[in-house]
Amino acid sequence: MSVKLVVMYPYPKDQAAFEKAYTTEHIPMVAKNLTRCTKAVYTRVLMSPQGASPFCRIAELHYPSLEALQADFSTPEAQALGAHAASISTGGPAVSLICDEDTVSFKP
Repeated sequence: MSVKLVVMYPYPKDQAAFEKAYTTEHIPMVAKNLTRCTKAVYTRVLMSPQGASPFCRIAELHYPSLEALQADFSTPEAQALGAHAASISTGGPAVSLICDEDTVSFKP
């Protein structure tokens, strides 16, 4: 089973300040401190077919197992990472989900 943590960030009060902190501080912290993470996907939301999206960024942190994810997030470094995420998410709290992922590939 492959699992991932999905983190969705609402639009911040200052988009430029958020982007700077997210890309130059937060993403490097993830890379350094979540040692069991096998892949990270960072998405900038462009739009929604339903109109304005409530989220500006979505992060997907992939793990080989739920146990690996739980082990990564049980460390003091992960707690600091969570605090940093909360501090830069000035438009409200980020929404986090733990998901079981199935992948279907279509034509290349």
